[in-house]
Amino acid sequence: MRSIVLGIGSYLPERMITNDDLAKTVDTSDEWIRERTGITRRHFVAQGEQTSDLGVAAALRAIEDAGIEPASIDLVIVATSTPDNTFPATATAVQRKLGLPIGIAFDVQAVCAGFVYALSVADAMLVTGRARRALVVGAESFSKILDFNDRSTCVLFGDGAGAVVLAATEQPGHVTDRGILATALAADGRQYDHLFVDGGASSTGTIGVLRMNGREVFRHAVQRLAETAIEVVAKAGLRMADIDYLIPHQANRRIIEAVGKRLDIPADQVVVTVDRHANTSAASIPLALDVAVKDGRIKEGDLLVLNAMGGGFTWGAALLRW
Repeated sequence: MRSIVLGIGSYLPERMITNDDLAKTVDTSDEWIRERTGITRRHFVAQGEQTSDLGVAAALRAIEDAGIEPASIDLVIVATSTPDNTFPATATAVQRKLGLPIGIAFDVQAVCAGFVYALSVADAMLVTGRARRALVVGAESFSKILDFNDRSTCVLFGDGAGAVVLAATEQPGHVTDRGILATALAADGRQYDHLFVDGGASSTGTIGVLRMNGREVFRHAVQRLAETAIEVVAKAGLRMADIDYLIPHQANRRIIEAVGKRLDIPADQVVVTVDRHANTSAASIPLALDVAVKDGRIKEGDLLVLNAMGGGFTWGAALLRW
């Protein structure tokens, strides 16, 4: 049994913020941001727009792309670090707003690696028969946890959502199968203080804002993203040379380019969308994947590596044949 992607969709809030817009209130400039990150703009949620709303918008597009009845979905996993409420899970809000029947619904919190973690969990449940069809969503409202007095972090992030519909299907059991061929996940809690939000229900009783040691995040990201890509490909008995496209977490163009070079993947086989939506954490991989599918780059049968690293540190990769 393999978990194949039936449909994909994404959504960015209507409110777009350019670098020049930020420069009006933050000590920064378009040139400074572009040179260091490759980012030109990002999207922020509107007043009253919640993370679940972003997830629902992306999910509706994925369901339409899959051409299925929403009622056939019996598993909803939302990867997010910015839930609507402390509880219940944002996945239950997505389930309710989509009008889905009773099923399994929960959140996964692994920050920027959240979508890969959620994909791995959904795959495990599908191939073991625990669910038949899964909706996996990465959705974030990071604008709500940014310190706009810290120009080193507030320029990096944006809001958005991406979603895929997965279904378990019987395949021959070869590396030529469609669907998820392998996943690899890891975490190193010793790096906890390099990227975190300085608040929480059991610590400060506040939401808090994002704090980051950029130098350490960059160093670890390049290393871990490369390592986990190699690991997940090797799990399937393949080589990096067999990969058609790398779809990495969209955090920073410099990180993405460094990982591509370390893996010896040509630049035109590395999907980059960070320029148009900034770092959307758990939403960035499905956003980038959706762009590459919709513009015709990714075709049926292409072999893809999806890899990400987030706070904690958490990291992981998924090997997927489209």
